[in-house]
Amino acid sequence: MRSIGEMARDSGLSVSALRFYDRAGVLVPDWVDPVSGYRWYAPGQSDEARLLARLRRAGMPLADIRLVLAGWAGADTDLVRQLLQAHLRRLEQGLSDARGEFSTLRALLDDREKPMTSLRTSSARPTLASPELATALDAVRFAAGTDPELPMLGGVLFDIEGDILRLVATDRYRLAVARTAVTGHGGSRVQVTVPLPLVDAMRALAGGTEPVRLSVDGDRVALETESGRQVAGQCLDHEFPDYRRLVHLPAGRRALVEVVAFREAVEAGPVRTGEVREQDGVPYEVSVLGVADDGTVVLCEDGDDGQDRVAVNREFLLHALDAGARDRLVLEFGASTAPLAIRRPDDEDTFSLLMPVRLDSQA
Repeated sequence: MRSIGEMARDSGLSVSALRFYDRAGVLVPDWVDPVSGYRWYAPGQSDEARLLARLRRAGMPLADIRLVLAGWAGADTDLVRQLLQAHLRRLEQGLSDARGEFSTLRALLDDREKPMTSLRTSSARPTLASPELATALDAVRFAAGTDPELPMLGGVLFDIEGDILRLVATDRYRLAVARTAVTGHGGSRVQVTVPLPLVDAMRALAGGTEPVRLSVDGDRVALETESGRQVAGQCLDHEFPDYRRLVHLPAGRRALVEVVAFREAVEAGPVRTGEVREQDGVPYEVSVLGVADDGTVVLCEDGDDGQDRVAVNREFLLHALDAGARDRLVLEFGASTAPLAIRRPDDEDTFSLLMPVRLDSQA
């Protein structure tokens, strides 16, 4: 007999996923301890669990998986082949339908009129406090994208409006926003996306005591100190997404964390067994967070998948805690399918959002 932990390691399914498939009647343990409720599997069920993991990765519905496993156990290869072929046809049809929809969307985009004026064709020359600019860049730099297929995300948005400069970065899985004050800008709103190499050069220049001037002239941007040191370059020739549509979340449950202690807990705490995922080809581990009755944030073990739990990329969470740059930060929990917000207690306009990870047990 094999324990549920051994099955998880052998099959690539998490313990919580195995519990889910037991409850769904898809892969039922050979024996359950009537006292402890602990699940035990027969040796032959290891092959079924690995097959189940492959079928789920291929997107097969649970109803069909149940039949495939029944055919597999009964050596009914004809049934298994027919089910696999039927699912493959559905995938191919779905891909064909998706291509048709995307073709229509591209045509609609081509026909959509471009605005007569662009926020990137204006000019601005605001002055900023150098330390505040450095702090704002540090708060968002970690979230910038590096996917060559999405070049519009490969930089930081500089959004100047009134006496405020907002910096925004996102790679689709996380988004960070920071705000700092400017003076000397009395014109209309100006937006430019600064490529990451130039962002890093600006960060190296900022941080001193003397003020800095940000100059935007169409597609060119520069940062200059009072002593004449300067970095300059071309903006990205791509429109940044409208981040304001992404940051208005329903109010969630808030919990204050002591960053040093919480960070240590995240690093040493539980991650989901069998829930090692890949994101743009890079593997990562999953941490599941919840809020206890006393208002403290807890790191959840396998199987603790309540409605108020949020699963996130552990490395991204650690990056966001570092970027928060405070002894204390506020974690805001919405639904398990809503982003986790990480905010500064003293600055609601500087925050980051982490997209949730869908667990196998939520399938």
